[in-house]
Amino acid sequence: MSMSSDMQVKIGLPGQFLFEGRAVNLNAVAPNGAFGILPNHVDLVTALVPSVLLIIQPDGAERVFGIDEGVLVKKGQYVDIAVRRGVESADLASLDETVGDFFESLEDEERVARSALSRLEADMVRRFAGLRTQP
Repeated sequence: MSMSSDMQVKIGLPGQFLFEGRAVNLNAVAPNGAFGILPNHVDLVTALVPSVLLIIQPDGAERVFGIDEGVLVKKGQYVDIAVRRGVESADLASLDETVGDFFESLEDEERVARSALSRLEADMVRRFAGLRTQP
């Protein structure tokens, strides 16, 4: 096994990548607690809980992500993370506001979707009711 100084990390959302890049350190939270991964860490698979994910890049830059539940797979020098929802913030101090704004916009989208579904259901019920009255 060759020793490596960094890892290739991908954070995937449904339909797109939130992050793709190199990292020298990754910190995340599993159901049994927080953990860190360095480049030559043993391979692993773990679930992730809604939490803060911190990536430190080779140049020392920190990338901070607020994530929903997901799964992390580390194999060799590759770390693949799949999460339902996630957002990147400029820093840890502003993460709370960024996550709040993100979920507020999701709630608005979900409200619109529920309203459209209710209209479709009501239309379907009216059409079925109309079928009874026709000879």
